[in-house]
Amino acid sequence: MPTKPITVQEYLNAIPEERQVPFDKLRNTVLENIPEGFEEGIGYGMPAYFVPHSIFPNGYHCDPKLPLPFVSIANQKNFIALYHMGVYADKEIYDWFVEEYGKHCKYKLDMGKSCVRFKKMEDIPYDLIAELMRKFTPQQWIDLYQKSFTKQ
Repeated sequence: MPTKPITVQEYLNAIPEERQVPFDKLRNTVLENIPEGFEEGIGYGMPAYFVPHSIFPNGYHCDPKLPLPFVSIANQKNFIALYHMGVYADKEIYDWFVEEYGKHCKYKLDMGKSCVRFKKMEDIPYDLIAELMRKFTPQQWIDLYQKSFTKQ
């Protein structure tokens, strides 16, 4: 992407044609399954899902002007990515996701701390991602975030 998108629609408009269907399906999976209270916008140059300041006024500890990030999706050079902070912060959720992934995909899991990379667009486990999205309410994410990332 030559310039940083200001809106989600601008980001979506810049996705190459061959990636539009799987990316749209991933975005819709997130939107249809993420609990009420999270909001969609642009965060770090990509579609992001966050706890707004109206629910968590403290914002993100790295930059309190930003809302509390939770999930992002991105079209990268060689893959589509799902960034999920709950997987990063909660070992039980991480272990569950890693175990379940093999039941939903024929290709090996390609994962960093919070980033799941999908190089095979036909093998994105939308049903598993839907289930993952339903695992945290905004308040559950705030509680885990405060326990894991901030000094009390």
